[in-house]
Amino acid sequence: MAIFTFDQSYALGRVRAVDTRRVSIQVDKDEELRRARVGQLVALRLPGAIEEWLIGMIDSVMKSPVMEETIEQAVPMEAEGAELAMPRESVLNTVRVTLVGRVALDAGQKPCFSRSIFQVPEIDCGCNVLRDAQLQAFMNLLSVESKTEHSLEMGHYTMDEKAVAYLDGNRLFQRHASLLGSTGSGKSWLVAAILEQAAKLPSSNLIVFDLHGEYSRLTYASHLRVPGPEELGTAANELLYLPYWLLNAEESQSMFIDRSEFTAHNQVMAFQDAVLSQKKAFLEAEGKTEMLSALTLDSPIPFPFENVISELRRLNDEMVPGARGGEKQGVFYGQFSRLLIRLQSKRDDKRYGFLFQIPTTEQTYDAMAKMICRLMDFSESRIRVIDFSEVPADILPVMVGLVARVVYQVQFWTEVNVRKPLALVCDEAHVYLPNKEGQNPVEQRAIENFEKIAKEGRKYGVAMVVVSQRPSDVSTTILSQCNNLLALRLTNGDDQGTVKRLMPESLAGLMDALPILDTGEVLVVGDCVLLPSRIRVNPPKEKPISSTIAFWDEWRKAAEKPDFAKAVEHMRRQSRK
Repeated sequence: MAIFTFDQSYALGRVRAVDTRRVSIQVDKDEELRRARVGQLVALRLPGAIEEWLIGMIDSVMKSPVMEETIEQAVPMEAEGAELAMPRESVLNTVRVTLVGRVALDAGQKPCFSRSIFQVPEIDCGCNVLRDAQLQAFMNLLSVESKTEHSLEMGHYTMDEKAVAYLDGNRLFQRHASLLGSTGSGKSWLVAAILEQAAKLPSSNLIVFDLHGEYSRLTYASHLRVPGPEELGTAANELLYLPYWLLNAEESQSMFIDRSEFTAHNQVMAFQDAVLSQKKAFLEAEGKTEMLSALTLDSPIPFPFENVISELRRLNDEMVPGARGGEKQGVFYGQFSRLLIRLQSKRDDKRYGFLFQIPTTEQTYDAMAKMICRLMDFSESRIRVIDFSEVPADILPVMVGLVARVVYQVQFWTEVNVRKPLALVCDEAHVYLPNKEGQNPVEQRAIENFEKIAKEGRKYGVAMVVVSQRPSDVSTTILSQCNNLLALRLTNGDDQGTVKRLMPESLAGLMDALPILDTGEVLVVGDCVLLPSRIRVNPPKEKPISSTIAFWDEWRKAAEKPDFAKAVEHMRRQSRK
């Protein structure tokens, strides 16, 4: 059975230059040139008895003037027999193509597609445009081969609306993924569409970091929320406290120590000694003496924060016996005054209440295990959404990074035979994973946690899906580890440049379509898709709270006057209840 059947109406031209994965096609007639469209697929037959075709995607279509010299007889006034070289303008039509795969017959004489290319086309090899029935046949082939027991239905191919587009669910999460697009391009819909399908699986396992409460209405997900000032001290299933004792040494220093102070090194040493001492005392009081040999400053052991402040205050005010029988100032006298002010102000600030003003149930030895069950137990809920909207912006990166680090470490120490893979969906990643020189300590801690997951997570079954509207502001180290790119419309030049740099040189030209993508249309490149494709995403049944407000339509409606006094009270209480 023939794979493709082309007549002269499909002919585009012949190969005149080949370079690994790029081919230049010379087109002789303008009529044939008009058959070429940027982004269109073409097929080139390889020589041999076995039918085999290379599939390419058109990058550019060019019509270039070329000056040629012709020899003409000299005019009569010239010397007899003299010749004169005259320039003449002609046109060279060129179509540049990037090879993306090949189609061949398998052992059962059925066509199959592969991204592997073992042979390049010969010079003067014919090139045909894939359209009409031939295009449908090829897109159906892609659809059939993509549809497996581990496939994820995304929508339909833009170039053939009848062909269903699937992604490889295994490779999408195994190799990490970045989902990038400007505001209003359909990012939240795409995320919700992926979550919706994942929720149908018997034991899917995803954690969504939701910064603005966009996914708070998804009924198939369980919802956790970092408590606001009005809810402090109360225990509820939906409230997620992040106790201060979960912070490791680096995270604690980024929050409490000002490195610019002259006594910063002494502050670090004294603070760490006091914390370690309190953790040791807690283990002894709980009868967990077997844990003392493994105790470190990073061990997540509860301890009374007030006792740490008291110890630092003692050292700060300490007077010791002097040489002549009197008293003199201690070694650390007055060095911790500013540190004590920072510790006390953050402890008493209700904005940080989810760290310090926590229920007594969060101060027990078993508190962390219970919290991890709520975060990672897929038997209770396959999708967990964590709402960080109440977390102050100055410590948001540390808090998001803290949750990611704890989840990753527990996954690391879970026995291999019972370890269940999970994915972290990092919405608005540019907020807590910035790509800036000289990040502040708070941002740096979050970046370090996520970079480790990006580099090593797949070994232990932890995947990342990085979602952002400003890819140029996201850590390039993290983006470079994402081998799957799902790009929606991007209008900013810096963002487009960032995405192009993530692509192999042979595929960079595909990114030129980013500013003209329609809302809900995504360009998918990477291991999760057989062919770099433009896909029109099926909208999710349950929509996130992210729809752009139709200003003009709303202004045309008659409306009641809002209760501004009530809104002010909500702002003061930091709650809409």
